[in-house]
Amino acid sequence: MPLSIALLLFFAIAAGNFAGMILLSTLVGPRRPNPVKDEPFECGSLPLAPTPGRLHVRFYRVAMLFIVFDIETVLLYPWAVIYRTELGLTGLIEMGLFVAVLFYGLGYVWLRGGLEWD
Repeated sequence: MPLSIALLLFFAIAAGNFAGMILLSTLVGPRRPNPVKDEPFECGSLPLAPTPGRLHVRFYRVAMLFIVFDIETVLLYPWAVIYRTELGLTGLIEMGLFVAVLFYGLGYVWLRGGLEWD
């Protein structure tokens, strides 16, 4: 079976599974609405005040930086495994440049205050 037909078959089965589960939960699932279930709920307690207009993005910025540097660090592991057998001096120089760019980016973010919580 060619790859394109296999992929189309896979996506058709996945879409059918998705549609079937949604339809089944709509038809079979219990419907017992009440005022307690309709109240807003956040982190285990009822909200006491309205939410502020603007939210700070400090946490998200640090989380995104963590993900970027974490993914780049994960790239180092396969490189370290095949370094001696296949890459040689050229691979070492390329990875040195890669790590240098990573450290430059980290220094830039650090100097600009991207890792500060305050």
